[in-house]
Parts: sequence; C-alpha cells; structure tokens
Amino acid sequence: MIKVDHISKDFVSPKKYPGLSGAVRGLFSNEKVIKRAVDDISFSIKKGEIVGYIGSNGAGKSTTIKMMTGILTPTKGSCEVAGINPSRSRKENAQNIGVVFGQRTQLWWDLPLSESFTILKEIYNVSEEAFRAQMEFLNKVLVLDEFFDRPVRTLSLGQRMRADLGAALLHNPKVLYLDEPTIGLDLVVKDNIRKAIKEINEKYETTVILTTHDIGDIEELCSRIIIIDEGKKIYDGSLQNLKEIYGTKRTVAVEIREPEKAKELCLPEILGVEEGDLTAAYDEESSTLNVTFNKHKIQVPQILSAVMNRVEIKDVQIQETELAQIVKEIYNHGMTEGA
Repeated sequence: MIKVDHISKDFVSPKKYPGLSGAVRGLFSNEKVIKRAVDDISFSIKKGEIVGYIGSNGAGKSTTIKMMTGILTPTKGSCEVAGINPSRSRKENAQNIGVVFGQRTQLWWDLPLSESFTILKEIYNVSEEAFRAQMEFLNKVLVLDEFFDRPVRTLSLGQRMRADLGAALLHNPKVLYLDEPTIGLDLVVKDNIRKAIKEINEKYETTVILTTHDIGDIEELCSRIIIIDEGKKIYDGSLQNLKEIYGTKRTVAVEIREPEKAKELCLPEILGVEEGDLTAAYDEESSTLNVTFNKHKIQVPQILSAVMNRVEIKDVQIQETELAQIVKEIYNHGMTEGA
C-alpha cells in the first residue's frame, strides 16, 4: 500500500549572521544553509495496517507525512502510495487519502457541519448513494447527528475532532493520516475516537498512519511502530518486540512485615550483581521494598528467594517497564536501529 524508498528532504535557507552588521551582510550574501529534516528513510506498510509513526519534536515526522501526502517532494529517494507518486499526481493521490490534523480543521468555520460535508461530497465526486451509505456508517461510529446542523465554530474540541475524522473518511480513502487526533481531549472522548478508528479500520481495511505524543493512542491502536530521531529511522517493529529488547527494567514491589530488617538488606551484594543491574529502595510509608532490576541479568525468583530468606513478606507485585518510559529513554539517548 505504501512504499517509502530511501527518501531524504533538505531545506535550504539564507545564512544568517549575528548583529546589525551581520543583518546587512546577509542582504548581499549568497551563502546558504542546508538543513536535512529527513535522512534516508525507508519502510513499507501493508493494506489495513495501523502504524504509529513517532519521534520527538523536530525529528522529521511531519516532513515525512507531507512527502507521503504529496505536499512536499523528496530531495532524494521515492515514495509510492497505492501505486501513485504523491508529489507527481497530487489530485489522484488526494482521492486515495484522508488527513486529520489535531490542531487544524478542514471544515468551513462559519458553515453548519452538514454544509461542509456537502461541499466535500462535491469536491471528492462522491455519488449520492455512496454518500448516504457512508454517512449512515459515520453517524453510527462517530455520532455526528447530535451536532450535524450546528456551525463548526460552535462545536467543542471533541465534537470537532469527530467531525474532522468523519470529513476525512467521507470519500472512503485507502489511507488515513492522523496527526495528534486526540490532542486536548478528555479520556471519554479519546476512548470514543480510538474505538471509531478501530471500527473504520476493521470495516474498510483502511491503512492508518498515526503520529502522536500520546502513548495511550499507540498502545490502543498500533501493533507496529516506526520511531525516527533527527531525521533517521531508529526502530521499526512491533510494540512487543520493543518492550522485549529495550524494556530491560522490571520492578518488584515487596511489602515487608519487618521494616527494620528490610532497611538492612543489600540485595546487589547478596545476589552478587552490579548495582547498575539492580537497585533497591525501601518506602517506609507503605512498608514496601521496591527492587528495580535488569530482567536479562537476574530473575524474579532469585530476588524473592533472597528477600524471603531474610524477612517476612506480606505481598508481592511485579511491574513491567511502561511503554512511555521506554520511548522517553529512546528520545533522551537514542539507539541504533534494530529489530
């Protein structure tokens, strides 16, 4: 469905010089600065996949999406969406894609929502029969009827996001690009938007590309993620694989009956591991010993055995590293492309 082959995108701008004299010099200088926003990225996405395309601010996500939608032309490499080169056949490509930007709307601000949909119907040459059928489905999953005749400017953020999603899907596109679709929404509305995206994907096998900073969106919707950093792809694979490879830390919370003895435990020494592979902190308020360890170097039974041989315990809880923490570590330190 989508094939991105070694694409790069450079932006050229005049070189700026400091100070007033630098500003004057800049008027007569021909020197240019080249900024590479996307650097030799390749991937392919199958029909019906929901893929999270994530990275920190300025990583190159939006630039890549703009090349896939045909707004920008790659400096190097090629991009193909549903058999079409987006930048060469923009009009034909537009018939195959839908786009939702969380902070921008494609709807007419002062018109009733119903009028916006009628205009979009004509723009995309949707037949009357197809329009009725699609509106019936969209009303079912997005509940548009409750505000369909109101001006767009009077809609709440949650209502507008549902309306924008419906507008992007009116012509039943093959590919749906979602940029921060749940930004600023409350938990209930977020959940409804996620359910709607799932149902649309299941019914039409719509390929979905999701860019978001909300890890909840990724965990709920995506089985695969692509991570980019400073314009380069650094990970492409499943969520489970990401957690297995890079989520090396686990935490065991052990509730202790004998607080004084718990304070005296030196688990790294008892277990013969380096402190970097295991740390233990005792919380007096909850009488809990929190042991964080590298799951590739030591196992839970070893830790529990060491603790139980020395103190009496009341309860045990095991926590995996959350995806949000893994992604945060990647953003902070980067990693080599793997998996």
